[in-house]
Amino acid sequence: MLKGKTALVTGSTSGIGLGVALSLARQGANIVLNGFGDVEGPKAQVAALGVQVGYHGADMSKPAEIEAMMAYAGETFGGVDILVNNAGIQHVAPVESFPVERWDAIIAINLSSAFHATRLALPGMQSRNWGRIINIASVHGLVASTQKSAYVAAKHGVIGLTKVTALENATTGVTCNAICPGWVLTPLVQKQVDARAAAEGVDNAEAIRRLLGDKQPSMQFTTPEELGELAVFLCSAAANNVRGVAWSVDGGWTAQ
Repeated sequence: MLKGKTALVTGSTSGIGLGVALSLARQGANIVLNGFGDVEGPKAQVAALGVQVGYHGADMSKPAEIEAMMAYAGETFGGVDILVNNAGIQHVAPVESFPVERWDAIIAINLSSAFHATRLALPGMQSRNWGRIINIASVHGLVASTQKSAYVAAKHGVIGLTKVTALENATTGVTCNAICPGWVLTPLVQKQVDARAAAEGVDNAEAIRRLLGDKQPSMQFTTPEELGELAVFLCSAAANNVRGVAWSVDGGWTAQ
């Protein structure tokens, strides 16, 4: 379905981003990966699906490096047809004691990076009259939880950016939508599970049960693969008129 298209997925060397990249690759899209940690493993996983794969290690908190990444995609693959803004970090603390440097980093990586990548991808998409911008927001773009002020603020901002981008391109072949996962068992969430197990003196399974029980009625994690398949749908012709949507995949979290 996506043969000949190029998808750039930020924060895609693990977790949700890698799951989305693999789903798009299965549909024939060439992939530009981005992120830290192990790079060769994810590249090999994508390449095994028979598509071309590139990598750029841009630090998503730095606009100049985002510009270099987008230029790399243009030079290597001829442009970006599908942009998935996924890169994100987390820090937990009450507002009054939230470290200022952590606030700035979260806003930069979780929100500003999506703006910078989007503004750079749009001209090419508009010239081709086809493009898909998919922002990985969060249930926390729709509702709040305590001690996550920066993350919640950033994700609410991502949904606002999604709506504006969709409206500005509403009469074109370029769409913009957000996916809003609840709990997904990624390395980021595993750290929260481990911290809860240690703080409450319980094993990993019980920590997971308590974590999900607090918010997610389905009592099961969403998987990166499920989010990837939703991204594939949003890239399909069936989603040509899906514009500016914040699509919850949260096990009933926001239905309560």
